[in-house]
Formats: sequence, structure tokens, C-alpha cells
Amino acid sequence: MMMNINVKGPWLCAQAVFPHMKVKGKGRIINLTSEVFFTGSHGFVHYVASKGGVVGLTRALAAELGPHNITVNAVAPGFTDTEASRTIADVAKYDTSKTPLRRLGVANDIVGAALFFASDDADFITGEIMLVDGGRAMH
Repeated sequence: MMMNINVKGPWLCAQAVFPHMKVKGKGRIINLTSEVFFTGSHGFVHYVASKGGVVGLTRALAAELGPHNITVNAVAPGFTDTEASRTIADVAKYDTSKTPLRRLGVANDIVGAALFFASDDADFITGEIMLVDGGRAMH
């Protein structure tokens, strides 16, 4: 189930939009992976592996679709305070001491990264994974 959602979903979306982007002569595909691909996470092997699949998919698609002027990048958020995350973890107990910015991410942090990848400022960027984790993965 996890692989279907996190890897097959982006793959099917890319297949669906490619013909339209090819006709248009340009396009942007922005996937969502996770900081845990870089750091690992005890008890979440299936999730980490699926997000690693997104990294591989992103880079492979970037190489394959680049000649069609289609960029493919991914945003890799760290733990983000959302309604959904509050259902699986006690957000108040999350240890932010290992995050240099000493806070949890919020949705707008992720939105900013995605908007950058969608912008003309990212016209020559493809196959990249942007960590949006307050610096946590650098430890």
C-alpha cells in the first residue's frame, strides 16, 4: 500500500501529464519525498523505502524528460506540524533540539519550496531534491 501511494502515484501522475507537457514544449513535475530518506527512521522502514523510491523516480524522470524541456524535482520536508501529523505523533514531544532552526516545519515552508521549483527561477534545475527540514538532515 505504501509503495502504491508514495511511488506508483507520482509515476502515474507523471505518465498522465507528460503528453500534455510534451505538446506544450515545457513543464514542471514536483514530487514530494521526505527528509527521513536521508536520515532513516526506526520503525518506518516501509515509509523510508517508499520515499527513497520517489528520489529515484524523480532523478530518472529528470534524465528522461529533460530533452522535452520538462524539469522534475522533489521537495523533502522534515517533520511538519499538520492535522495529519498530529494523529500519528505527539507533536508537542517532538525533539527539535536536533534541528538547527529549533522548530517544526509548517505547510508554508513546503509551499515555498514547491513554488520555487515551479517558477522560472528554477528553469535550469532538474533532478534535485530540496530538503526543507530546518537543517536536521545535515547532522
